[in-house]
Amino acid sequence: MKRKLMETGIQLFDQNGFKSTSVQDIVQSLGVTKGTFYYYFSSKEELLKDIHLTYIEELVKKQEVILNNSYSDCIKKLYEIVFMLISSIKTERPSARIFSREMRHLSEKYIEEIKEKRTLFRKNTQRLIEDGIHQGRFKSGLRADILTMGILGITNWSFYWFNPTGEVPEEKVVEIYVDMILNGIVKNDSVFNKI
Repeated sequence: MKRKLMETGIQLFDQNGFKSTSVQDIVQSLGVTKGTFYYYFSSKEELLKDIHLTYIEELVKKQEVILNNSYSDCIKKLYEIVFMLISSIKTERPSARIFSREMRHLSEKYIEEIKEKRTLFRKNTQRLIEDGIHQGRFKSGLRADILTMGILGITNWSFYWFNPTGEVPEEKVVEIYVDMILNGIVKNDSVFNKI
């Protein structure tokens, strides 16, 4: 039942927003009582916190599997992280939108725990970029922190526009992103000398 409450909360928060969704809306959608809701969650805010934590913890877990694969190099791992984020749009789009849009409704005690997990995901990605620079697989002199934010920015924003059942398959989107990240979009690397 807890899982069903979370799934219904995700659906309604994504459609109507956290503030416009009441506990009554959630239980009415499931055909259960408020008592059932309050057995599992002390408040609507706690439900939102659990949705956030479940989403980011699952991403971190998948990311760590990729990063701990000793048979993959940094380029393959970067590709797999981008693929993991884009391919999850099929199943996790509402959770991702809630994660980016509704955090402002959480109190500080909940936000800290979520920020800690989000920071871990970012730091794991940054460490991968730093390893690639150190190993000579990526250009030296890059700002790994800024590059990491750029990579996460383009992948996370995809949850708003990418249609997994549309004309461009997810593999092609990942290929375009990773090619852009690794090779840029100009034919030579002296573009800044011409600006």
